[in-house]
Amino acid sequence: MKNNTIIEVMPQGFCGGVMKAIKIAKEVRTEHPDQKITILGNLVHNRYVKLALRHWNIETVEETGKTRLELLDRIDEGIVIFTAHGVHPDVYKKAEEKGLRVYDASCRFVVQTQRIVQEKLEEGAVVFYIGKNKHPEAESIYTLSSRVYLIETEADIPELDAPSIFVTNQTTMSTLDIEHLFDAIRRRYPSACFHNEICNATRVRQEAVLALQNQEVDVLIVVGDPTSNNTEQLAQIARLAQIPTVVKAETVEDLRAFDWNGKTIAVTSGASTPKYLTSQIIRFVQDGTLEPFEIERVL
Repeated sequence: MKNNTIIEVMPQGFCGGVMKAIKIAKEVRTEHPDQKITILGNLVHNRYVKLALRHWNIETVEETGKTRLELLDRIDEGIVIFTAHGVHPDVYKKAEEKGLRVYDASCRFVVQTQRIVQEKLEEGAVVFYIGKNKHPEAESIYTLSSRVYLIETEADIPELDAPSIFVTNQTTMSTLDIEHLFDAIRRRYPSACFHNEICNATRVRQEAVLALQNQEVDVLIVVGDPTSNNTEQLAQIARLAQIPTVVKAETVEDLRAFDWNGKTIAVTSGASTPKYLTSQIIRFVQDGTLEPFEIERVL
């Protein structure tokens, strides 16, 4: 790769919630060097973070399609860490009944959304929650009550005769998708109350990608895990911004097949993407530098 112009789309690296979750996991290991420590689901949606935690002798239980409550059946001793995505109150109760020591790494913005939804339910409202089915953050909220309706598309908006409707959302959704669905719900339920819960870390990354629209960018590389919703939203917004080529990559290995010369290449990353991985990719697209991968440098 030669003569490329590189734009580092800021911000890069972990958001505050992810940094907090990783800090908790590392501190728990330091304080309990001989205890079995298990994370209930992926701490964040990045498999290299999971591998790096294993380097700290911290294991993860995860299985596609399983709820946090079901995954807890696989942990019978030691310490359990709840992930940044938040958990249903029943998960807390079950962990205590199993005699596990609990550390909660839930992001404060997720906890804030849970609290708001619980308050509205106690007031008698019906809740429309915009999010992704089976996503752990969404799961921790749409399972709170039968009066919480998960909304993924316009087709999911129910026809109800409810005196009070409260509308909110998963923190890592696309700002554009949220606006679209808010408008669709508002047309059907003009008196509904709306509360946009997209976190600032998600919002500023999406706005930075949208701002590339008039910068004659040839390629945008979105660095992150394919299971990360905030990473996928960045790629979708880049396509809406009409960037000619959008490439999702976990590591440098995903870019070896490309031969970009004389291009303007922008690089962004999801809020759960280690800066170490993004920095390796930036150096690679700048001058073809391939560095050895060191898992201990991920965290």
